[in-house]
Amino acid sequence: MVKINVKEARSQFSSLLDIVQEGDEVIILRRGKPVARLVSLESKAKVLPSLKDFRTSIRSKGKGLSQGVIQGREEERY
Repeated sequence: MVKINVKEARSQFSSLLDIVQEGDEVIILRRGKPVARLVSLESKAKVLPSLKDFRTSIRSKGKGLSQGVIQGREEERY
C-alpha cells in the first residue's frame, strides 16, 4: 500500500495508475489524514462474485416482512 499526499498525487498521477494497475492500492492523504483510496477495477470485480455467492448462501429465518405486515393487519393491535 502506497500513501501519498494530494500535491504529490497530482504530479505523479500517471505513475500512481501504474501502481494500482499492478494490484497495489494507493491512499491519498490531505494534511496527513486519508481521504481517498485508489484501487484497481479488477480487484472490485473479484469481490463481487464472492458477494453473490454469500447472498445465495444465507437464508432468511422466520417470517418474511410482508407476512408480518399482513398478520399485523389481521390481528387486533389495540
